[in-house]
Amino acid sequence: MTRAARILGVDMDDEGAGEIARRSRGTPRIGNRLLRQVRGFAQVERSGRVDGEVARDGLAFFGVDGLGLDKPSREILSALCHRFSGGPVGLKTLSISVSEPEDTVEDVYEPFLIQQGLLIRTPKGRVATAAAYAHLGVDPPVG
Repeated sequence: MTRAARILGVDMDDEGAGEIARRSRGTPRIGNRLLRQVRGFAQVERSGRVDGEVARDGLAFFGVDGLGLDKPSREILSALCHRFSGGPVGLKTLSISVSEPEDTVEDVYEPFLIQQGLLIRTPKGRVATAAAYAHLGVDPPVG
């Protein structure tokens, strides 16, 4: 992140770089996009310098949570946990419930949710893990 910040001319400290890097899902392209968004936030809402607080506030402003989940990722988890009681639910049904194409859910959102231990793919469908419920701040269903 510090190299990208230098290239973009962003005044950023190590804490700010760390916040952005942690939420970039380990993907440089996502990290660069988040850096540009936070830079804009810092220029408009703050002094222009990106420190840890500005990075956290900017990422929250753009809907990126502490794990790096964006709004569509959280909607998938929320639908799975709330509408489908944690699953199992098929890809087609889950995709329709969040108004996203099946291939987008499967190729863009699911891999990171699986890597983070929030979702499991089973032969019967997608299932939310206890970590998914904890991340959403809700209790898992009993039974």
